[in-house]
Amino acid sequence: MKILFAIQGTGNGHLSRARDIYPELCKYGDVDILISGTQADVSLPFPVKYKLHGMSFVFGKRGGISMLKTAKQLNLFKLISDIRTLPVKSYDLVVNDFEPVSAWACKINKVPCVSLSHQCAVLHKDAPIPTRHDWVGETVLKKYAPCTASYGFHFKAFATNIFTPVIRKEIRDIKPVNNGHFTVYLPAYDDETLVKHLSHFPDVNWQVFSKHNKQPFTFKNISVFPINNEAFIKSMAASAGVLCGAGFEGPAEALFLEKKVLAIPMKGQYEQHCNAAGLQQLGVPIINELHKKYYADIEKWLNDEEIIHVHFPDNTSTVVHKLMTEHASQTGIPVTATDPSGRQGLSAAY
Repeated sequence: MKILFAIQGTGNGHLSRARDIYPELCKYGDVDILISGTQADVSLPFPVKYKLHGMSFVFGKRGGISMLKTAKQLNLFKLISDIRTLPVKSYDLVVNDFEPVSAWACKINKVPCVSLSHQCAVLHKDAPIPTRHDWVGETVLKKYAPCTASYGFHFKAFATNIFTPVIRKEIRDIKPVNNGHFTVYLPAYDDETLVKHLSHFPDVNWQVFSKHNKQPFTFKNISVFPINNEAFIKSMAASAGVLCGAGFEGPAEALFLEKKVLAIPMKGQYEQHCNAAGLQQLGVPIINELHKKYYADIEKWLNDEEIIHVHFPDNTSTVVHKLMTEHASQTGIPVTATDPSGRQGLSAAY
């Protein structure tokens, strides 16, 4: 079986999740990887066949998306050309993690496209949503990467095809400790803004991972490092807590490591506000922005000793097996990989 695994390259969560999903897909056939987008800092240790410009949102410096930079880097002619020329008909199955080029190529060519993403879980009718609904943001989320079937990941498994987060092996294998520092990843804020606000808490050892600086530096009690996957994991696993955006993989991994989390959803990013609603259901505190009016909330979080316990079992193999067996009938090719329970080759085409 020939499988195209298409991954969104905006942010780091999609590629982090792909590190565990790709080996599972490889059990069922030959897998080609497609990545589109320009905003990821995490690489994959696997061969990438298609690296496309795609359609990315560019992080700003004051807590939101930079619409000007997003518009400047958008190349509609290239996007349309890639959609038209991508050979999706050459594959028996297209598995899509919120990647627009392959999704629209499949839609135009009437090829089934199976979503395996967090975003399709966010769009589920039973998913948590913010008090203030954003119809524009929801529409963008729905139209960005259309699919014919979906399997989603969220903080809770609240429906049949919705599962708890993929916690990559690197995180599952590490033994967390508490060295007293706090790890920070807020890519929508620049270093100047972060230092300005974090320095208000002089007794805290902050380890900041910056998307806006390639050279490490230290200012008083704040250490700033460029994005590095291994260094970030090490910092997070040894931290007392994690201050981060309301993405998905980042907060999920921190909660799995039993770290206290304070999340700040990006301004104008509907998905992150939905995530914030989901995190609040778990008991995670949320603030709207990094601003002096929230200093008391940050101080309270820093002094809070409560740890939120979550149950995120290692179900990646089960999810991929379910996807493959349920969609094998579309290809006519039997699934021959052994499922997680040890049974050999469920027969869906069969």
